[in-house]
Amino acid sequence: MVPTREEALEALREAESMNPGQWVDHVKNTGLAAEAIASRCPGMDAEKAYVLGLLHDIGRRVGVVSMKHVIAGYEYAMRRGWDEVAKICMTHSYPIQDIKKDIAKIDVTEKEYKTIQKYLEKVVYDAYDHLIILCDSLTNTHGFCILEKRFVDTTRRYGMFPFTVERWNATFAIKEEFEKKMGCSVYSVLPGIERTTLL
Repeated sequence: MVPTREEALEALREAESMNPGQWVDHVKNTGLAAEAIASRCPGMDAEKAYVLGLLHDIGRRVGVVSMKHVIAGYEYAMRRGWDEVAKICMTHSYPIQDIKKDIAKIDVTEKEYKTIQKYLEKVVYDAYDHLIILCDSLTNTHGFCILEKRFVDTTRRYGMFPFTVERWNATFAIKEEFEKKMGCSVYSVLPGIERTTLL
């Protein structure tokens, strides 16, 4: 289940009041990117895609956190009965389904770490998981941007790991997957991407 657009926006407003920051603009842009891409993909629900993009980082409501936002978002969404949002909260940081290939600071308890690990080992990604992984990397606080810009931005913040390029390649593969469905470049449906990429 996913909330309505209005419910999702209200949840985001509440989260912003708890933890204001640039992450809010990022998720709004992620929602818009997901909506634009899903609208060009047969069988996908653009409204659902928007809501999932908007709420993928809702775990940041608990404060300035890193890996913690994954499990915090999952738990919050499950309490609300939003199981599809909860899934996205868990999967969006993992283009490779392996917690050991996360770039985030480990700021979770051992129990929380094992919960995420077991979830990733069992979950089956669908088109919406892939879509939000992709759109998370197509947006920043200014708007839409090419993958390379986002990758450099996150690498500057989190550092380079032995598996960084593997994560990049997995995301590029998802991009290619959606471009086959759309019959065009994902960039072609993201307005102003040239301007925001150069910011």
